[in-house]
Amino acid sequence: MRRRHFLGSATVAAASALLPGIGLAARADAISQRLLPRPLAPGDTVALVSPSSAVSDPLDLQLAREVMEALGLRVVTGAHYAERRGHLAGSDAERAGDLNAAFADPDVAAIVCTRGGSGAARLLPLLDYEAIRGNPKALLGYSDVTALHCAIQARTGLVTFHGPIGTGSWNRFNADQFRRVFFERELMHYENRIEAGDELVPRRNRTRTLVPGQARGRLLGGNLTVLTALAGSPYLPDFDGAILFLEDVSEAPYRVDRMLTTLKLMGVLDRIAGFVFGECTDCDPGDGYGSLTLAQILDDFIVPLGIPAYTGAMIGHIREQFILPVGGEVELDADAGTLRLLAPVFAGG
Repeated sequence: MRRRHFLGSATVAAASALLPGIGLAARADAISQRLLPRPLAPGDTVALVSPSSAVSDPLDLQLAREVMEALGLRVVTGAHYAERRGHLAGSDAERAGDLNAAFADPDVAAIVCTRGGSGAARLLPLLDYEAIRGNPKALLGYSDVTALHCAIQARTGLVTFHGPIGTGSWNRFNADQFRRVFFERELMHYENRIEAGDELVPRRNRTRTLVPGQARGRLLGGNLTVLTALAGSPYLPDFDGAILFLEDVSEAPYRVDRMLTTLKLMGVLDRIAGFVFGECTDCDPGDGYGSLTLAQILDDFIVPLGIPAYTGAMIGHIREQFILPVGGEVELDADAGTLRLLAPVFAGG
């Protein structure tokens, strides 16, 4: 298949997107009505873009293309998706231009981020939110892509998708999730896959109930570090009545404690209806005199809220992970350790 590059332009958002003072009113307007992306089907075209860190190995980009093609999709690439400027995949204008161009291109049905890393938050004032609102389509990625999920939800109300990146693992579980979410448009029931293996009782993918009960609300969240770094900006959605999900990687527990403190002081934790923590990969206390454990920190911050909450969901920097609709309406069952989608997340049902 011939490679097609669409031109990336340094399109910037309207001037209002640059003014921090518009925050609450803009967010209220954006989420007053949920915006659903167009459906995706085999044979459609997806764009591979690199909004964050550079992909160092060209083979990884080749594999990302082959994965999308193996799923039955056509592939176009951002004009700068293979660029490198320091740790970033090109300049801010180039990366934002690729993302804006992908949303504006009528031939592109969905956008898949090649990787996370760092740098997506630098693009938020440069995104064309009017064009995104006028051309709603699925955006897939996780980790640093959390910045895009938050900003797009805050400024447009568009449902986006937290899940595998293009250069990540596309094992059987992840590929099956992709087909069920995007092609079959299933009202997903997210429940950890648990296998005992040769153990007498299962040990992997176990969930832990923090506070029992059920709750319903809009699903918001993503990477804890990236989300809290947006504090004080107009790019965080309204968390009132939301189901908040979080994950992280390579963060010492004291830093997780600091970030949850930030969410508490911001008032976010006191406004949510339910809470899910996925995996905090490589987040051990480390050597020395020790620290609070992650379990203790969650008990300190989440249990006193008295809202349904559980930990251990298959969300985060792990090989098999859920594809979650950011902005979708879900029901959380903290006793069962599950999330259930309550309404379609694509236009037309």
